[in-house]
Amino acid sequence: MQQPGIPQLLTLPDGMRCLVAESSAHTAYVGILVGVGTRHETDAESGMAHLVEHMSFKGTERRSAMQVINRIETVGGELNAYTGKEETVYYAACLPEHVGRTVELLCDIVFHSTYPEAELAREVEVVCDEIESYEDSPSELIYDSFDAMLFPGMPLGRNILGHAERLRQFTSRDLHGFTQRHYRPQNAILYIHAPAAAIPKALLRNATPLSPETRDCKSPQQASCTPTLPTAATAPQLSPTVIHRSTHQAHVIIGAQAFPLSDPRHMAMTLLSNILGGPGMNSRLNLALREKRGLVYTVESSIAAYTDTGVWTTYFGCDAHDVRRCLRLVGSELRRLTDAPPTARQLAAAKRQLCGQLTIAYDNVENRAISMAKRYYLTGQTLTLRQICDAIADVTPELMLQTARDVFAPEALRTLIFD
Repeated sequence: MQQPGIPQLLTLPDGMRCLVAESSAHTAYVGILVGVGTRHETDAESGMAHLVEHMSFKGTERRSAMQVINRIETVGGELNAYTGKEETVYYAACLPEHVGRTVELLCDIVFHSTYPEAELAREVEVVCDEIESYEDSPSELIYDSFDAMLFPGMPLGRNILGHAERLRQFTSRDLHGFTQRHYRPQNAILYIHAPAAAIPKALLRNATPLSPETRDCKSPQQASCTPTLPTAATAPQLSPTVIHRSTHQAHVIIGAQAFPLSDPRHMAMTLLSNILGGPGMNSRLNLALREKRGLVYTVESSIAAYTDTGVWTTYFGCDAHDVRRCLRLVGSELRRLTDAPPTARQLAAAKRQLCGQLTIAYDNVENRAISMAKRYYLTGQTLTLRQICDAIADVTPELMLQTARDVFAPEALRTLIFD
Protein backbone atom coordinates (compact mmCIF):
# COMPACT_ATOMS: atom_id res chain seq x y z
CA MET A 1 0.00 0.00 0.00
CA GLN A 2 0.98 3.64 -0.45
CA GLN A 3 1.04 6.02 2.50
CA PRO A 4 -2.32 6.50 4.28
CA GLY A 5 -4.79 8.71 2.46
CA ILE A 6 -3.04 8.57 -0.92
CA PRO A 7 -4.93 6.14 -3.17
CA GLN A 8 -3.50 3.48 -5.39
CA LEU A 9 -4.85 3.86 -8.91
CA LEU A 10 -5.65 0.47 -10.39
CA THR A 11 -7.43 -1.16 -13.30
CA LEU A 12 -9.41 -4.34 -12.67
CA PRO A 13 -9.53 -7.18 -15.22
CA ASP A 14 -12.99 -6.07 -16.43
CA GLY A 15 -11.71 -2.54 -17.12
CA MET A 16 -13.21 -0.85 -14.07
CA ARG A 17 -10.96 1.73 -12.48
CA CYS A 18 -10.28 1.33 -8.77
CA LEU A 19 -9.05 3.77 -6.10
CA VAL A 20 -7.75 2.11 -2.95
CA ALA A 21 -6.82 4.33 -0.01
CA GLU A 22 -5.48 3.09 3.30
CA SER A 23 -7.27 4.43 6.37
CA SER A 24 -6.81 4.20 10.13
CA ALA A 25 -10.57 4.55 10.75
CA HIS A 26 -12.57 1.81 12.47
CA THR A 27 -15.05 1.87 9.60
CA ALA A 28 -14.51 1.07 5.94
CA TYR A 29 -16.13 3.05 3.13
CA VAL A 30 -16.74 1.46 -0.24
CA GLY A 31 -18.55 2.70 -3.31
CA ILE A 32 -18.99 2.57 -7.06
CA LEU A 33 -19.31 5.77 -9.04
CA VAL A 34 -21.00 5.25 -12.41
CA GLY A 35 -20.34 7.96 -14.99
CA VAL A 36 -23.96 8.72 -15.76
CA GLY A 37 -26.33 11.34 -14.46
CA THR A 38 -29.12 13.61 -15.49
CA ARG A 39 -27.18 15.31 -18.28
CA HIS A 40 -26.66 11.96 -20.04
CA GLU A 41 -30.39 11.36 -20.45
CA THR A 42 -32.24 12.08 -23.66
CA ASP A 43 -35.34 14.26 -23.39
CA ALA A 44 -37.49 11.11 -23.43
CA GLU A 45 -35.44 9.64 -20.57
CA SER A 46 -35.84 12.53 -18.13
CA GLY A 47 -35.66 11.13 -14.59
CA MET A 48 -34.31 7.76 -15.78
CA ALA A 49 -30.89 7.97 -14.07
CA HIS A 50 -32.49 8.59 -10.68
CA LEU A 51 -35.15 5.91 -11.17
CA VAL A 52 -32.47 3.36 -12.10
CA GLU A 53 -30.68 4.20 -8.85
CA HIS A 54 -33.84 3.39 -6.89
CA MET A 55 -34.57 0.21 -8.84
CA SER A 56 -31.03 -1.13 -8.47
CA PHE A 57 -31.94 -2.17 -4.92
CA LYS A 58 -34.97 -4.17 -6.04
CA GLY A 59 -33.24 -7.42 -6.93
CA THR A 60 -30.39 -8.81 -8.99
CA GLU A 61 -29.85 -11.96 -11.03
CA ARG A 62 -28.90 -13.79 -7.83
CA ARG A 63 -30.56 -11.83 -5.01
CA SER A 64 -34.04 -10.67 -4.11
CA ALA A 65 -34.64 -7.13 -2.87
CA MET A 66 -34.70 -8.38 0.73
CA GLN A 67 -31.42 -10.23 0.26
CA VAL A 68 -29.83 -7.08 -1.15
CA ILE A 69 -30.88 -5.12 1.94
CA ASN A 70 -29.86 -7.80 4.43
CA ARG A 71 -26.46 -8.55 2.94
CA ILE A 72 -24.93 -5.45 4.55
CA GLU A 73 -27.53 -4.29 7.06
CA THR A 74 -27.52 -7.51 9.10
CA VAL A 75 -23.82 -7.07 9.87
CA GLY A 76 -24.25 -3.46 10.96
CA GLY A 77 -23.38 -1.78 7.67
CA GLU A 78 -25.26 0.93 5.80
CA LEU A 79 -26.06 0.96 2.08
CA ASN A 80 -27.11 4.03 0.12
CA ALA A 81 -26.93 5.84 -3.22
CA TYR A 82 -27.46 9.21 -4.85
CA THR A 83 -27.86 10.57 -8.37
CA GLY A 84 -26.21 13.77 -9.56
CA LYS A 85 -26.07 15.72 -12.79
CA GLU A 86 -23.06 13.74 -14.06
CA GLU A 87 -22.70 10.71 -11.81
CA THR A 88 -24.59 8.06 -9.86
CA VAL A 89 -22.88 6.78 -6.71
CA TYR A 90 -23.68 3.60 -4.79
CA TYR A 91 -21.90 3.56 -1.46
CA ALA A 92 -21.68 1.71 1.82
CA ALA A 93 -20.16 1.95 5.27
CA CYS A 94 -19.16 -1.33 6.88
CA LEU A 95 -16.82 -2.92 9.38
CA PRO A 96 -13.37 -3.58 7.92
CA GLU A 97 -13.88 -7.37 8.02
CA HIS A 98 -16.87 -6.99 5.68
CA VAL A 99 -15.18 -5.04 2.87
CA GLY A 100 -15.08 -8.12 0.60
CA ARG A 101 -18.80 -8.80 0.87
CA THR A 102 -19.57 -5.10 0.41
CA VAL A 103 -17.54 -4.87 -2.80
CA GLU A 104 -19.26 -8.00 -4.12
CA LEU A 105 -22.74 -6.66 -3.27
CA LEU A 106 -22.13 -3.26 -4.85
CA CYS A 107 -20.87 -4.89 -8.05
CA ASP A 108 -23.95 -7.11 -8.04
CA ILE A 109 -26.50 -4.31 -7.74
CA VAL A 110 -24.67 -2.03 -10.19
CA PHE A 111 -24.00 -4.54 -12.95
CA HIS A 112 -26.56 -7.32 -12.42
CA SER A 113 -29.81 -5.67 -11.30
CA THR A 114 -32.95 -6.95 -13.01
CA TYR A 115 -35.30 -3.96 -12.51
CA PRO A 116 -38.34 -6.23 -12.10
CA GLU A 117 -41.54 -4.96 -13.64
CA ALA A 118 -43.48 -6.03 -10.53
CA GLU A 119 -41.44 -3.59 -8.42
CA LEU A 120 -41.29 -0.75 -10.94
CA ALA A 121 -44.79 0.71 -10.56
CA ARG A 122 -44.47 0.72 -6.78
CA GLU A 123 -41.06 2.39 -6.82
CA VAL A 124 -42.21 4.99 -9.35
CA GLU A 125 -44.84 6.07 -6.82
CA VAL A 126 -42.13 6.37 -4.18
CA VAL A 127 -40.21 8.70 -6.49
CA CYS A 128 -43.40 10.65 -7.25
CA ASP A 129 -43.84 11.16 -3.50
CA GLU A 130 -40.25 12.39 -3.40
CA ILE A 131 -41.06 14.88 -6.17
CA GLU A 132 -44.12 16.14 -4.27
CA SER A 133 -42.05 16.52 -1.11
CA TYR A 134 -39.51 18.51 -3.08
CA GLU A 135 -42.23 20.74 -4.52
CA ASP A 136 -43.19 21.58 -0.93
CA SER A 137 -39.61 22.77 -0.17
CA PRO A 138 -39.11 26.04 -2.07
CA SER A 139 -35.66 26.62 -0.57
CA GLU A 140 -34.53 23.41 -2.32
CA LEU A 141 -36.71 23.58 -5.43
CA ILE A 142 -35.40 27.02 -6.35
CA TYR A 143 -31.95 25.56 -7.09
CA ASP A 144 -33.43 23.29 -9.78
CA SER A 145 -35.42 26.14 -11.22
CA PHE A 146 -32.29 28.26 -11.31
CA ASP A 147 -30.34 25.54 -13.15
CA ALA A 148 -33.13 25.37 -15.73
CA MET A 149 -32.89 29.14 -16.19
CA LEU A 150 -29.08 29.09 -16.43
CA PHE A 151 -28.97 26.17 -18.90
CA PRO A 152 -32.23 26.53 -20.86
CA GLY A 153 -33.07 23.51 -22.99
CA MET A 154 -29.87 21.71 -21.98
CA PRO A 155 -29.62 18.40 -20.09
CA LEU A 156 -27.52 20.09 -17.38
CA GLY A 157 -30.52 22.25 -16.50
CA ARG A 158 -32.84 19.26 -16.16
CA ASN A 159 -34.43 18.28 -12.83
CA ILE A 160 -32.77 15.12 -11.45
CA LEU A 161 -36.05 13.63 -10.22
CA GLY A 162 -37.90 13.96 -13.51
CA HIS A 163 -41.68 14.35 -13.86
CA ALA A 164 -44.36 12.02 -12.56
CA GLU A 165 -46.26 11.60 -15.83
CA ARG A 166 -43.11 10.56 -17.70
CA LEU A 167 -41.84 8.26 -14.94
CA ARG A 168 -45.13 6.32 -14.97
CA GLN A 169 -44.53 5.47 -18.63
CA PHE A 170 -41.15 3.78 -18.13
CA THR A 171 -40.90 -0.01 -18.36
CA SER A 172 -38.34 -2.50 -17.13
CA ARG A 173 -37.15 -2.76 -20.72
CA ASP A 174 -36.47 1.00 -20.78
CA LEU A 175 -34.30 0.72 -17.66
CA HIS A 176 -32.37 -2.22 -19.12
CA GLY A 177 -31.71 -0.26 -22.29
CA PHE A 178 -30.45 2.75 -20.32
CA THR A 179 -28.11 0.70 -18.13
CA GLN A 180 -26.76 -1.32 -21.04
CA ARG A 181 -25.51 1.96 -22.50
CA HIS A 182 -24.12 3.46 -19.32
CA TYR A 183 -23.66 0.84 -16.57
CA ARG A 184 -20.46 -0.74 -17.84
CA PRO A 185 -17.28 -1.45 -15.86
CA GLN A 186 -15.28 0.85 -18.15
CA ASN A 187 -17.61 3.71 -17.20
CA ALA A 188 -17.35 3.12 -13.44
CA ILE A 189 -14.93 3.72 -10.59
CA LEU A 190 -14.72 1.46 -7.53
CA TYR A 191 -13.30 3.12 -4.44
CA ILE A 192 -12.26 1.56 -1.15
CA HIS A 193 -11.22 3.57 1.90
CA ALA A 194 -10.28 1.07 4.61
CA PRO A 195 -7.50 -0.23 6.85
CA ALA A 196 -4.80 -1.98 4.81
CA ALA A 197 -5.56 -5.39 6.31
CA ALA A 198 -9.19 -5.11 5.14
CA ILE A 199 -8.41 -4.61 1.44
CA PRO A 200 -9.32 -7.82 -0.40
CA LYS A 201 -6.02 -9.45 -1.42
CA ALA A 202 -7.57 -10.98 -4.54
CA LEU A 203 -8.58 -7.55 -5.76
CA LEU A 204 -5.03 -6.21 -5.49
CA ARG A 205 -3.55 -9.38 -6.95
CA ASN A 206 -5.73 -9.22 -10.07
CA ALA A 207 -5.44 -5.47 -10.64
CA THR A 208 -2.83 -3.56 -12.61
CA PRO A 209 -1.58 -0.01 -12.06
CA LEU A 210 -3.70 2.54 -13.86
CA SER A 211 -2.04 3.54 -17.11
CA PRO A 212 -2.14 7.19 -18.27
CA GLU A 213 -4.46 6.46 -21.19
CA THR A 214 -7.16 5.19 -18.80
CA ARG A 215 -7.13 8.23 -16.53
CA ASP A 216 -9.89 10.00 -18.47
CA CYS A 217 -12.98 8.97 -16.54
CA LYS A 218 -15.58 11.02 -18.38
CA SER A 219 -18.46 9.09 -19.81
CA PRO A 220 -18.17 8.52 -23.57
CA GLN A 221 -21.63 10.04 -23.86
CA GLN A 222 -20.44 13.28 -22.24
CA ALA A 223 -19.36 15.08 -25.40
CA SER A 224 -22.82 15.04 -26.93
CA CYS A 225 -24.28 16.59 -23.77
CA THR A 226 -21.83 19.49 -23.37
CA PRO A 227 -23.69 22.81 -23.56
CA THR A 228 -22.51 25.86 -25.44
CA LEU A 229 -21.99 28.20 -22.54
CA PRO A 230 -22.54 31.96 -22.69
CA THR A 231 -19.79 34.18 -21.29
CA ALA A 232 -19.94 37.39 -19.31
CA ALA A 233 -19.08 39.28 -22.50
CA THR A 234 -21.84 37.77 -24.64
CA ALA A 235 -24.70 36.99 -22.24
CA PRO A 236 -27.59 39.48 -22.35
CA GLN A 237 -28.42 41.39 -19.19
CA LEU A 238 -31.68 40.09 -17.77
CA SER A 239 -34.12 41.40 -15.20
CA PRO A 240 -34.93 39.16 -12.24
CA THR A 241 -37.20 36.25 -13.04
CA VAL A 242 -40.11 36.06 -10.60
CA ILE A 243 -42.18 32.90 -10.06
CA HIS A 244 -45.26 33.29 -7.88
CA ARG A 245 -45.63 30.34 -5.48
CA SER A 246 -47.61 31.91 -2.61
CA THR A 247 -44.88 31.12 -0.09
CA HIS A 248 -44.71 32.80 3.31
CA GLN A 249 -41.17 33.97 2.60
CA ALA A 250 -39.63 35.15 -0.62
CA HIS A 251 -36.81 32.86 -1.78
CA VAL A 252 -34.05 34.37 -3.90
CA ILE A 253 -31.06 33.02 -5.85
CA ILE A 254 -28.44 35.18 -7.53
CA GLY A 255 -25.87 33.27 -9.54
CA ALA A 256 -23.87 32.69 -12.69
CA GLN A 257 -21.93 30.09 -14.57
CA ALA A 258 -18.51 29.43 -13.10
CA PHE A 259 -15.69 26.96 -13.78
CA PRO A 260 -14.98 23.22 -13.97
CA LEU A 261 -13.20 21.57 -11.06
CA SER A 262 -10.05 21.30 -13.18
CA ASP A 263 -9.91 25.04 -13.98
CA PRO A 264 -7.31 27.03 -11.95
CA ARG A 265 -9.97 29.70 -11.39
CA HIS A 266 -12.15 27.20 -9.53
CA MET A 267 -10.01 27.55 -6.40
CA ALA A 268 -10.22 31.34 -6.55
CA MET A 269 -13.97 31.04 -7.02
CA THR A 270 -14.18 28.77 -3.98
CA LEU A 271 -12.41 31.42 -1.91
CA LEU A 272 -14.71 34.16 -3.23
CA SER A 273 -17.82 32.12 -2.47
CA ASN A 274 -16.58 31.36 1.04
CA ILE A 275 -15.84 35.03 1.69
CA LEU A 276 -19.31 35.99 0.51
CA GLY A 277 -21.57 33.34 2.00
CA GLY A 278 -19.60 30.43 3.40
CA PRO A 279 -20.60 28.57 6.57
CA GLY A 280 -18.70 30.98 8.82
CA MET A 281 -20.77 33.52 10.72
CA ASN A 282 -18.23 36.12 9.58
CA SER A 283 -19.14 35.76 5.89
CA ARG A 284 -19.78 39.16 4.34
CA LEU A 285 -23.38 38.44 3.39
CA ASN A 286 -24.23 36.99 6.79
CA LEU A 287 -22.85 40.12 8.44
CA ALA A 288 -24.60 42.49 6.01
CA LEU A 289 -28.01 40.82 5.81
CA ARG A 290 -28.43 39.04 9.13
CA GLU A 291 -26.12 40.30 11.85
CA LYS A 292 -26.31 44.03 11.08
CA ARG A 293 -29.87 44.29 9.76
CA GLY A 294 -31.81 41.17 10.74
CA LEU A 295 -33.26 40.75 7.25
CA VAL A 296 -32.72 37.01 6.79
CA TYR A 297 -32.36 33.81 8.74
CA THR A 298 -30.32 32.02 6.05
CA VAL A 299 -27.95 33.40 3.45
CA GLU A 300 -25.40 31.13 1.80
CA SER A 301 -23.17 30.84 -1.24
CA SER A 302 -22.28 27.57 -2.93
CA ILE A 303 -20.47 26.16 -5.95
CA ALA A 304 -21.22 23.14 -8.14
CA ALA A 305 -18.42 21.98 -10.44
CA TYR A 306 -18.83 19.74 -13.48
CA THR A 307 -16.56 18.39 -16.20
CA ASP A 308 -16.80 21.47 -18.39
CA THR A 309 -18.48 24.22 -16.38
CA GLY A 310 -19.66 25.20 -12.93
CA VAL A 311 -22.39 27.13 -11.14
CA TRP A 312 -22.02 29.74 -8.41
CA THR A 313 -25.09 30.76 -6.41
CA THR A 314 -26.05 32.86 -3.44
CA TYR A 315 -29.39 32.05 -1.80
CA PHE A 316 -31.39 33.87 0.85
CA GLY A 317 -34.95 33.85 2.18
CA CYS A 318 -36.57 37.02 3.48
CA ASP A 319 -39.89 38.84 3.87
CA ALA A 320 -41.25 39.83 0.46
CA HIS A 321 -41.02 43.56 1.23
CA ASP A 322 -37.28 43.19 1.99
CA VAL A 323 -36.27 41.56 -1.31
CA ARG A 324 -35.16 44.76 -3.05
CA ARG A 325 -33.15 45.88 -0.04
CA CYS A 326 -31.43 42.50 0.23
CA LEU A 327 -30.64 42.51 -3.49
CA ARG A 328 -29.01 45.93 -3.15
CA LEU A 329 -26.89 44.70 -0.25
CA VAL A 330 -25.78 41.60 -2.15
CA GLY A 331 -24.95 43.76 -5.16
CA SER A 332 -22.87 46.04 -2.96
CA GLU A 333 -20.82 43.12 -1.64
CA LEU A 334 -20.26 41.78 -5.17
CA ARG A 335 -19.03 45.21 -6.31
CA ARG A 336 -16.55 45.32 -3.44
CA LEU A 337 -14.98 42.14 -4.81
CA THR A 338 -14.90 43.37 -8.42
CA ASP A 339 -13.67 46.91 -7.72
CA ALA A 340 -10.33 45.98 -6.14
CA PRO A 341 -8.35 42.86 -5.21
CA PRO A 342 -8.31 41.76 -1.57
CA THR A 343 -5.46 43.07 0.52
CA ALA A 344 -2.70 40.65 1.46
CA ARG A 345 -4.11 40.50 4.99
CA GLN A 346 -7.68 39.83 3.79
CA LEU A 347 -6.57 37.11 1.40
CA ALA A 348 -4.38 35.41 4.00
CA ALA A 349 -7.31 35.36 6.45
CA ALA A 350 -9.66 33.95 3.81
CA LYS A 351 -7.20 31.20 2.89
CA ARG A 352 -6.63 30.32 6.54
CA GLN A 353 -10.36 30.07 7.20
CA LEU A 354 -11.10 27.92 4.13
CA CYS A 355 -8.25 25.49 4.83
CA GLY A 356 -9.40 25.20 8.44
CA GLN A 357 -12.94 24.40 7.34
CA LEU A 358 -11.68 21.79 4.87
CA THR A 359 -9.48 20.18 7.53
CA ILE A 360 -12.44 19.82 9.89
CA ALA A 361 -14.63 18.46 7.09
CA TYR A 362 -11.85 16.00 6.22
CA ASP A 363 -12.67 14.07 9.40
CA ASN A 364 -15.88 12.90 7.70
CA VAL A 365 -14.24 9.89 6.07
CA GLU A 366 -17.31 8.84 4.08
CA ASN A 367 -17.61 12.23 2.38
CA ARG A 368 -13.85 12.24 1.85
CA ALA A 369 -14.02 8.86 0.09
CA ILE A 370 -16.89 9.94 -2.17
CA SER A 371 -15.12 13.23 -2.95
CA MET A 372 -11.96 11.32 -3.85
CA ALA A 373 -13.84 9.28 -6.45
CA LYS A 374 -15.77 12.26 -7.80
CA ARG A 375 -12.65 14.41 -8.18
CA TYR A 376 -10.97 11.60 -10.07
CA TYR A 377 -14.02 11.21 -12.30
CA LEU A 378 -14.15 14.94 -13.09
CA THR A 379 -10.44 15.69 -13.41
CA GLY A 380 -8.48 12.44 -13.68
CA GLN A 381 -6.62 13.43 -10.50
CA THR A 382 -6.70 12.69 -6.79
CA LEU A 383 -5.52 15.36 -4.35
CA THR A 384 -4.62 15.11 -0.69
CA LEU A 385 -5.81 17.72 1.79
CA ARG A 386 -2.29 19.14 1.80
CA GLN A 387 -2.29 19.51 -1.98
CA ILE A 388 -5.68 21.23 -1.90
CA CYS A 389 -4.50 23.68 0.74
CA ASP A 390 -1.31 24.30 -1.26
CA ALA A 391 -3.48 25.13 -4.29
CA ILE A 392 -5.48 27.55 -2.15
CA ALA A 393 -2.24 29.14 -0.94
CA ASP A 394 -1.18 29.73 -4.55
CA VAL A 395 -4.21 31.91 -5.37
CA THR A 396 -3.09 35.49 -5.98
CA PRO A 397 -4.97 38.75 -5.40
CA GLU A 398 -4.88 39.34 -9.17
CA LEU A 399 -6.53 35.97 -9.87
CA MET A 400 -9.18 36.71 -7.23
CA LEU A 401 -9.99 40.05 -8.88
CA GLN A 402 -10.13 38.65 -12.42
CA THR A 403 -12.27 35.70 -11.31
CA ALA A 404 -14.68 38.00 -9.49
CA ARG A 405 -14.97 40.21 -12.57
CA ASP A 406 -15.63 37.19 -14.80
CA VAL A 407 -18.38 35.70 -12.62
CA PHE A 408 -19.92 38.71 -10.89
CA ALA A 409 -20.20 40.95 -13.96
CA PRO A 410 -23.76 42.33 -14.00
CA GLU A 411 -24.36 40.97 -17.51
CA ALA A 412 -23.37 37.46 -16.36
CA LEU A 413 -25.56 37.34 -13.26
CA ARG A 414 -29.04 35.84 -13.15
CA THR A 415 -31.62 36.36 -10.40
CA LEU A 416 -34.56 34.10 -9.59
CA ILE A 417 -37.24 34.95 -7.04
CA PHE A 418 -39.98 32.76 -5.59
CA ASP A 419 -42.66 34.88 -3.93
